[in-house]
Amino acid sequence: MSSTGFAGFDRDAMQFFHELALEMNRDWFDANKERYRQRWVEPMTALLETAADRLAKTYAPIKIGAPKLFRIHRDVRFSKDKTPYKTHAAGMLPLHAKKPVDGGCSVLYIHLGIDEEYLGAGTYFFDDTQLARWRKLVAAPKTGAEISALITRLRKAGYAVGGHDDYKKVPKGFAPDHPRGDLLRMRGLTAGFPDIPRGLVHTPKLADWIIDHGKAVAPLVTWLYKNVK
Repeated sequence: MSSTGFAGFDRDAMQFFHELALEMNRDWFDANKERYRQRWVEPMTALLETAADRLAKTYAPIKIGAPKLFRIHRDVRFSKDKTPYKTHAAGMLPLHAKKPVDGGCSVLYIHLGIDEEYLGAGTYFFDDTQLARWRKLVAAPKTGAEISALITRLRKAGYAVGGHDDYKKVPKGFAPDHPRGDLLRMRGLTAGFPDIPRGLVHTPKLADWIIDHGKAVAPLVTWLYKNVK
């Protein structure tokens, strides 16, 4: 756990991103880099470290990897949008694999900013090998029933479980009317947490809220890790 622990994000933290959205230049960012570190980098790191520490027993004996914070600089090489900075802070906790893959499982993903708020867990996009394995598992009676039941249970509990930019049609090799056709079309699988209660991000209790939801979705993440990785 972080030596300072998580105390909540400052109440003026989001103001940084509102100002950044208006400025969007290197001089302004360099002049406010320390402010970004104090308002976002340090508390996000502390939050992820706290979550890793408190979710360790839930995932044991699988190890939770070191927290990862995503760069605030945008990759504009292949984008028409050339704005240089993101207007959010994001970080994740990976679930360790012996051989890391692009489609690795995340115990927790946090995205906070003026553009979007999202917290969840799972695999955002399967790589090619994982995608083939996922489809085989979904189509098989036993494993297909397992994952379908997990998804149904979490959805009933209020989690947004599904894929992202999924395929429009059931892939070739499977019956178009397959009973789990919606799962066969998925390109990944994540469980999105409910909306954060108003004002909670500014208090240490955000960590407790995240831990509760992290434990609730752990069976889904563990299933993906054991079967699809």
